[in-house]
Amino acid sequence: MRDLIIEKMYEWSKKPYQKFFKKNEPWNITPKELILLPNDSLGFHMGCFLLKYNFEMQPKLEDHDVIHVLTNTGVSVIEEIGMQYYLLGNGKKSAYLFMVIFVGTLFYPNRLKTFYNYYKRGQNAHQFYHLAFDKMLYKSLREIQFIFNIR
Repeated sequence: MRDLIIEKMYEWSKKPYQKFFKKNEPWNITPKELILLPNDSLGFHMGCFLLKYNFEMQPKLEDHDVIHVLTNTGVSVIEEIGMQYYLLGNGKKSAYLFMVIFVGTLFYPNRLKTFYNYYKRGQNAHQFYHLAFDKMLYKSLREIQFIFNIR
């Protein structure tokens, strides 16, 4: 039930967040085009991620999916909350991030240790959340993870 509530909150908040808070241009590429990139590239792995979960690219929210790929984070509600903790540890601060962390912590106090582990992983990585990922799609996923100490 908690998962369903959080998923509904995401669906309700996604469109206003895209419209009013995200100023970047949407990427002009599809998952099927991404998987045509070199097999070791960030773009290829992002395309595989999107196809694996049958996701559509969300305009202006593409970076979110890249973070999933870079950090090897799944898509369960707990993992989504954990990824926000990871980003907080990596230095990101936004109203949306704090909202997810607040609600996630409130709904899942028994997962604080898990969330703390995500936070520590984010702290241990070099700051990367702000990069222009659309310019890095041809770069090697492993190389990016190595350079930024993303685990």
